[in-house]
Amino acid sequence: LRSGLETTRVSVDLNLENQVSISEVATSFDSELESETEVIVSPVKSHNNMATLRELAAPDLETQPMSITYAVLEKPLKLNSGFLNMLPKFHGLPGEDPYRHVNEFLITCAAMEPEGVPQEQIRLRAFPFSVMDRAKDWLYYMPPGSFTTWPSLHRAFLEEFFPASRIGSIRKDICGIKQMGNESFSEYWKRFNKLCASCPQHQISEQLLIQ
Repeated sequence: LRSGLETTRVSVDLNLENQVSISEVATSFDSELESETEVIVSPVKSHNNMATLRELAAPDLETQPMSITYAVLEKPLKLNSGFLNMLPKFHGLPGEDPYRHVNEFLITCAAMEPEGVPQEQIRLRAFPFSVMDRAKDWLYYMPPGSFTTWPSLHRAFLEEFFPASRIGSIRKDICGIKQMGNESFSEYWKRFNKLCASCPQHQISEQLLIQ
């Protein structure tokens, strides 16, 4: 009986050892499998991240929409180099007169009368060629589709480069203008009219101007 119990105990111990060994092997196998899985998956994630960065950094080759929206014309309009060279240039400097620029621009555009093309479409297409430096930056940085008509572009241009503060300053100059000692009346009158013309919306009555 004792011999049989010892044999049974040995058998049980062997079975337990086998189970432990199998469990350890299974655990080791799972750990190795997870490690291998991590090694395989990690490069894939890195590759995807690199692809995303490359896509974000890739240059946009599509034409960006402009601030001016042009209407579709029945006949194509070509602005030749001779016409473009005749256009006045406005740089956006403090001493420049935006009203004079617009007047000269309209006169130049009126000289071009292609058949079947409205003057408004000529003005919209030609205006970007008449501005430079700061004025061109202003036009190009406006939101896409900001201008669809010439009046809207004209108004925005004057509001940008002839603000209310400048109007107030010229009003003071008009009200305080005086003839200089060595200045003839003719020269004074020209200077006075030029100052008034530089600010059409001075809103000073004619009676006050005469005084």
